[in-house]
Amino acid sequence: MTEIKASTGAPFARILSVGSAAPSRVVPNEYLLQFIDSSDEWITQRTGIKERRWIGEGENIETLSLAASEQAIERAGIDRTQIGAVILSTISHYHQTPALAPQLATRLGIPDAAAYDISAACAGFCYGLAQAESIVRSGQATYVLLIAGETISEMTDLNDRGTAFLFGDGAGAVIVGPSETNGIGPVVWGSDGGQAGAIWQTADWHSAVENGTWPKLGMDGRAVFKWATSFIAQATKNCLDGAGLTPEQLDVFIPHQANDRITDTLLRYLKLPENVVVARTIRQYGNNSAATIPMAMDALLSSGEAKSGQTALVIGFGAGLVYAGQVITLP
Repeated sequence: MTEIKASTGAPFARILSVGSAAPSRVVPNEYLLQFIDSSDEWITQRTGIKERRWIGEGENIETLSLAASEQAIERAGIDRTQIGAVILSTISHYHQTPALAPQLATRLGIPDAAAYDISAACAGFCYGLAQAESIVRSGQATYVLLIAGETISEMTDLNDRGTAFLFGDGAGAVIVGPSETNGIGPVVWGSDGGQAGAIWQTADWHSAVENGTWPKLGMDGRAVFKWATSFIAQATKNCLDGAGLTPEQLDVFIPHQANDRITDTLLRYLKLPENVVVARTIRQYGNNSAATIPMAMDALLSSGEAKSGQTALVIGFGAGLVYAGQVITLP
């Protein structure tokens, strides 16, 4: 049998930098009360959300993703021509083909990079991070640009009392590169397609064209809450176990920003010490699907609440149902 040469890369990988971009339009809870029978107090108590950001004139998934990416590239301090792969996680690029990632790579001046989109909803960033880490360690690329960009406001049903207030728009990006020490722990991920009906798109694109109606997002809130506070709680524990860490060794916890009550349940399950910094960006950004984790990471680092080099647990979960999480070293 002929021996085939194997690719080789860096011994380890880590996140070198993070960037984020939020739309300029701030939408408070009060704005939504003209469409649904609710109150600012009820929305805040049930979710933690006070306001969210929605795209305005001249803003879209491409502009947000480009802005977050430029920030991440600049902060990494690398020559962008060294980026060998671009991964975009999104559920709100409304073209089946071509993927948006190759177009972003060209706009960013990254020549001939491998580029593709993935669709893993709110777990998309962590799915992409697992792939980026493997690409760097295998030697398929020296640096990987991982982007999570969403404009969920365009799929929000303003008349649906269960979801109208949940979603926001935004983008986050990280550069993953080689490291002499490990900065990204083993991924814990999986899916449960048996619960695909828990979060859904109200119409496929073929039906939308025929009926002239834009698809919206629907959700069985109780089913998602039950899943997140039981199965996902155990998955967060598995992330720590997989990295060989105890709760006392964790500095920062960045869960998907779905609901403050879910975050509180995860904290109780993990029994994290009070000194662990916990992301709560849902209060000003809402649920940004795949973008929540990098946006929250950037917010914590920019505010000084979290610091470079600290150990953080990240986990995303959402439509599919899918989930993924890792322990990482903050850039």
